[in-house]
Amino acid sequence: MTLLALLPGPSLGASGKRDAQNAAAAVAALQQRMEIAEKRYRDAMLAEDEEAAVNATTAALAEMKLVVEACAKQQGCAVDAMLATYERLLQATPALDDGALDDAGDDPIDETDLRNASVPETASAAALLSEEGQRFVKMVQFNPAVQAGIRRWLTDMRPSLMDSYENYRYMQHLMSPAFKRHGLPEALLFGIMAKESNGKVHVGSRAGAVGPLQFMPATGRRFGLGNDGSGFDTRYDPRASADAAAQYLQERMAQLGNSIEMSLAGYNGGEGRALRVFRDSGGRSFWDINVYNQFPAETKDYVPMVIAAAWLFLHPKDYGIRWPSVSARPATISLAQPASLYELTICLGNWGSRDGYLRALRNLNPRWQPDEILQAGTSLNATTRIAWLYRFNCTRGKRLALTRELMASNVQSALVRVGEPMPAAVPAAAPAPAPVPASKPVSRPAKVKTYTVRRGDVLGSIARKFSCDVPRLAKGNKLKGPKYAIKPGQALKLVGCSD
Repeated sequence: MTLLALLPGPSLGASGKRDAQNAAAAVAALQQRMEIAEKRYRDAMLAEDEEAAVNATTAALAEMKLVVEACAKQQGCAVDAMLATYERLLQATPALDDGALDDAGDDPIDETDLRNASVPETASAAALLSEEGQRFVKMVQFNPAVQAGIRRWLTDMRPSLMDSYENYRYMQHLMSPAFKRHGLPEALLFGIMAKESNGKVHVGSRAGAVGPLQFMPATGRRFGLGNDGSGFDTRYDPRASADAAAQYLQERMAQLGNSIEMSLAGYNGGEGRALRVFRDSGGRSFWDINVYNQFPAETKDYVPMVIAAAWLFLHPKDYGIRWPSVSARPATISLAQPASLYELTICLGNWGSRDGYLRALRNLNPRWQPDEILQAGTSLNATTRIAWLYRFNCTRGKRLALTRELMASNVQSALVRVGEPMPAAVPAAAPAPAPVPASKPVSRPAKVKTYTVRRGDVLGSIARKFSCDVPRLAKGNKLKGPKYAIKPGQALKLVGCSD
């Protein structure tokens, strides 16, 4: 031990004590600011409507951010604790400008939303827009046929293009990684999806193709799609169908000279036909007139339209496109009480979305039918905004009560016979039964009431109308889940109901 180590350290003088006291007071003030801001955030959840709530919570979060920044500069302040509070509440709040376009009209796609570290940067949409990443542009021919397709997408089919983009944004984190893993441009995925289904997962063709990328049963089975054992057809699943499409296209391109046009012709017009034409022509281009004329009219239209949609995906500003603003950051919802996707769509409202959230919920949860009653605790794929709106509107309050009233309503219950009074909009509560005199005890059990199913009824709406427990009602009538199928004219025993 050295002599220096044995010397006493400097004593804390009056000035040092004042500095320590001032630092402690500053930390206490910051802590108080954080507590006040957090209280404002929680109080904002009681606002009258979604926009007022989001404005208030956003202001509270802005104050918390200032506190965290000040804490980082203040000696003795535990920045980790304050940052944890800020980040926890930030995850629960949809930002007002989430996914918005800037003044220059830049594509709002945020690659960080994909959260897939295994995807190489060279495959990202941003890289495809760079000079080094113009793979798709170099692999296709930008000719008058493609230009005609662009004209159609920008005129009569513009609404379909916008719908396709909006639907794709909700599913992008599920679908694009598969194409990137297989070295295929994301723009090609968007083009195929826009032409095949407009991004509507439950679309089906007369020939039997279904799903966002329209797989036929036999082709789907080759790439692992089909019944997963529970009755669900995975051709409807965005992630599984995108992976199958990437494998299929990679297989076609290996056979067809790495030609995107010929591979798309095989995707639409049949792989056997495309391979035969390719070999017979000596590998000539799809646009060679002798090759082109060997494909059906549908395929002649399909190929340039897919490339045109992909081109617009990559070059929106060149054509005056401002894509719809979509808040698409993934999240999950755990249902607090039984509900259907229809019920959720009503109570969520359409704040932040022109058309509401039914399509997004169906695309992200293709396993469930929209009128199917899902039990409490069911986990649904959603976005942070949908999750926030669910907590705000679908777990309590007037919107939830109104939604349940609407879901319990149907046309048949409004019809009356001549001479009967019009039914009330809200079923009146049944009068309380008269007390049974003590001298006349009831010796027989009360008869279980029944209800005759009407057209448009589902078990969930009947359960809400008569205040029933859905599982008990289903069990009492020997109905099997999860669909609890019923039909008009069927007599249901109102087991476990209060009315």
